[in-house]
Amino acid sequence: MKNFLDKTETDNLLAILSKRFAKNTHRHIGLNWSEVEAKLLTRPEKLWSLNEMEITEGEPDVVKFDSDKGEFYFFDCSKESPKGRRSVCYDPQALESRKEFKPKHSALGMAQEMGVKVLSEQEYFYLQSLETVDTKTSSWLLTEADLRGKGGAIFGDWRYGRTFIYHNGAESYYAARGFRACIVV
Repeated sequence: MKNFLDKTETDNLLAILSKRFAKNTHRHIGLNWSEVEAKLLTRPEKLWSLNEMEITEGEPDVVKFDSDKGEFYFFDCSKESPKGRRSVCYDPQALESRKEFKPKHSALGMAQEMGVKVLSEQEYFYLQSLETVDTKTSSWLLTEADLRGKGGAIFGDWRYGRTFIYHNGAESYYAARGFRACIVV
């Protein structure tokens, strides 16, 4: 499997990201696209992962910058959980445990293949503080080992004017539940 983009693919992705960056300045106040682009061009494997986020309709965008580390954080900013990543259970173990009616994939498995990580609960709250997402869908969130060890996993959504975090069996999957990803560049 090819984990890099050719020049045309890179140029197309950068054009999409640049346009989204300019259209959504509330997500990254004070940041400059030329600095983001320069950093991206030094990390071709991250460009490939961002393209995977884009292909699965996550609409990745810069949501913060860590000045101490010089790192940009891209989150999926699609209004609803990315369409290309729905109907998945939580992790490969949950997928394996299903004896029938298995989903095609798991959130953590798919994230690993894409070279990204699933948003944590704190990151999800941060995204919801920037703009309202998941008003009709929900998104699996990175779940602590203790809860996962008991068979559960957490997910979040926005209902009734606030963010909710819920739990479910990790092996469950729904057409309206996917996952949101993060990548640090």
